[in-house]
Amino acid sequence: MKLSRIAIFALAAALMMSTVRPAQAQDAAALYKSKCQMCHGADGKGDTPAGKKMGTKDFHDPEVAKASDADLIKITTDGKGKMPAYKGKISDDDIKALVKYIHTLK
Repeated sequence: MKLSRIAIFALAAALMMSTVRPAQAQDAAALYKSKCQMCHGADGKGDTPAGKKMGTKDFHDPEVAKASDADLIKITTDGKGKMPAYKGKISDDDIKALVKYIHTLK
């Protein structure tokens, strides 16, 4: 009896987690569109007028592709070069979601 309660709880938790992920992905896509797309472009290549002016990195570039999630989170949080820092403007969880979303652009 005790095992079945644990199993039911685990199943319920798994179902709740699975319904959260698509919403987070949608939120990350919307956040990317509002904060990043102007420079990085919809495809992450950075070939927008603003991206060219700022020297934006292409997410498909091998140098960027080999960067760890921690590196990308740090760059997004603290800024780098002409890229502004988003610390205090975007939550840490949203920055992590953005990094996951960026990986889908590759």
